[in-house]
Amino acid sequence: MKQSLEARGLNEQQRKVVETTEGPILVLAGAGTGKTRVVTHRVAYLLTAKKVPAKQILAVTFTNKAAGEMRQRIESLVGKKKAASLTVSTFHSLCARILRESARQAGLSRNFTIYDEKDQMGLIRTALREQRLLGKSLDPGILLSRISNAKSALISPDRFSDPARDKYAEEASQVYAAYQAMLQARSAVDFDDLIMKTIHLFQQHPQTLRGYQERFRYILVDEFQDTSAAQFLLVEQLSLLHQNLCVVGDDDQSIYSWRGAKTSNIFDFKKHFPKVKVVKLEQNYRSTQTILNAANALIQNNTQRQKKQLWTQCGEGRPIEHWVAKDEYGEAEAVALHLKSVMRQYAVPPADVAILYRSNAQSRTFEEQLRRRRIPYRLVGGQSFFDRKEVRDIVAYLRLFYNSKDEISLLRILNVPRRGIGETSVLSLIEAARAKDRPVWALLGSHGLDNILDARVAARLRSFVSLIRTYRDRFRQPGLDYTLRSLLDELDFEKELRKSSKSEKEFMRRWENVTEVMNSMAGYAAEDKRPTLGGFLERASLLTGEDLPDKKTAENAVTLMTVHAAKGLEFPLVYLVGMEEDLFPHARSLADGRESLKEERRLCYVALTRARKHLIIARAEHRRKFGKMQKRAPSRFLREIPENLIQLRRINPGKNGR
Repeated sequence: MKQSLEARGLNEQQRKVVETTEGPILVLAGAGTGKTRVVTHRVAYLLTAKKVPAKQILAVTFTNKAAGEMRQRIESLVGKKKAASLTVSTFHSLCARILRESARQAGLSRNFTIYDEKDQMGLIRTALREQRLLGKSLDPGILLSRISNAKSALISPDRFSDPARDKYAEEASQVYAAYQAMLQARSAVDFDDLIMKTIHLFQQHPQTLRGYQERFRYILVDEFQDTSAAQFLLVEQLSLLHQNLCVVGDDDQSIYSWRGAKTSNIFDFKKHFPKVKVVKLEQNYRSTQTILNAANALIQNNTQRQKKQLWTQCGEGRPIEHWVAKDEYGEAEAVALHLKSVMRQYAVPPADVAILYRSNAQSRTFEEQLRRRRIPYRLVGGQSFFDRKEVRDIVAYLRLFYNSKDEISLLRILNVPRRGIGETSVLSLIEAARAKDRPVWALLGSHGLDNILDARVAARLRSFVSLIRTYRDRFRQPGLDYTLRSLLDELDFEKELRKSSKSEKEFMRRWENVTEVMNSMAGYAAEDKRPTLGGFLERASLLTGEDLPDKKTAENAVTLMTVHAAKGLEFPLVYLVGMEEDLFPHARSLADGRESLKEERRLCYVALTRARKHLIIARAEHRRKFGKMQKRAPSRFLREIPENLIQLRRINPGKNGR
């Protein structure tokens, strides 16, 4: 069969997707199989070969960046003029447009405001205050999460019943109703409302729905495995008239259940569209066959999946390397030394390399080793470890113990944790110190505080000074890591983090960062013959902001990122680190049960398939947790990769790089 202009360069299965334009089609696109190319060529085929007016085509994806790239690629195929009337959009942008066009029917003003997370949190706190629930120690972030889950399930306040049996169960419904009423009074919606209110609009006004069904004769949905129940219902409503719906996704790469994604949307697609045609894309254009064989073997351990077998014409490639280090410092040092070597011997550009990990807190040791060897890197999906607030707060305490003239550190922690010392009091202190030409710390240690500040504030500051003096002396004695843990306990730092975090998930992430500081000090204390606080701070100075890679070279830098952040990307050389039980799979997933473990396995599948030519998997035999060295078990996922695909190597770079 003669290929159309738009279908040139596509394999047989890809051409089938492009040219099967009528009726529903489910495209199961494995990792690296050219999914984006297929989607954009399908739109181009509709515009040129099928002569479909651009205004009748709707393409939906999840991020503005992805939508922009999709439009650019379509324009490169057909020209800007022919693609001008296309609707290429995110779900939320599409719904905002629909709600503004039909605002009166949706019960909204046309100029409604869309609230972001900070706005939402403020509104939740107002709702708690108005409902007289502030004294019940309810976490606004958890309440907001419960409300978001309800909206994703299309549950309105009058039908809401929190399934969780905890202290939030009774109050969540009350707060939800108040929160929604306040949104309405302010002519505002949140992101969940955009989807929910559009669906309600269509349900309550069939003629409005019919208008959009007639407008969009051809609908494409990218990353279908990431859709929520509400998003799938929206797509179903829009496509029921013509049923020219093409959804492209891979259940093996569904890793966002915590955002409401439902893999069941793929499994149940045929129930909603019985005449669906299913096409599998299995030819991979990214990785070697060895990497694909490992990924195939791993993911086959998940049940209830759409079976695919990735293959490639890129050749077998080199074996996967499995490095076993003595501890996390040896793991990080081995990665840095190997990376320095391949960059020098084989001229590997830093931009061709990624270090992937399960949790952001794991970045610390790798940042240290890369900076020490002046290897440029960029941190994706999070701040530099020592730029994270909770880490900087702890380091500020340590710097103040070591040098009381360090006024920057002093002013940072005067009210951390919160001890009732407001900004006005701090400004008064600074002004008084300047007037007396004395450091602020010297003023705090004097007897004149009552003449400057309210008596209660002065008393709090005297307690603060006493704490600093006590721990300044304690940090001069052996046992730095134990002293740090004692300090954090006395400050009740864990409680403060929990109070200041928007959700339990955010708290856990921040507390992991705190434990990494303790691990860092414990590691230093164990390695140095005469450990001192000054020595630790000197080491930590390598991890501050002064020697970050120059922004001009950021594009040619090693990428450090979580596996979640790596989805959709590829690198010739990938180091997948921390492959241990409780890290990957994460301890939370093991506690949550089988479904969470399946998602962790899918996440590992995503990690493996980011590598094009060379994949190195690393783990530590021992790792510090809460300052104590603990023996680590290898990840169960390693056992699921055939032994003939992996070369085991025990590494012990030595202490010279620590």
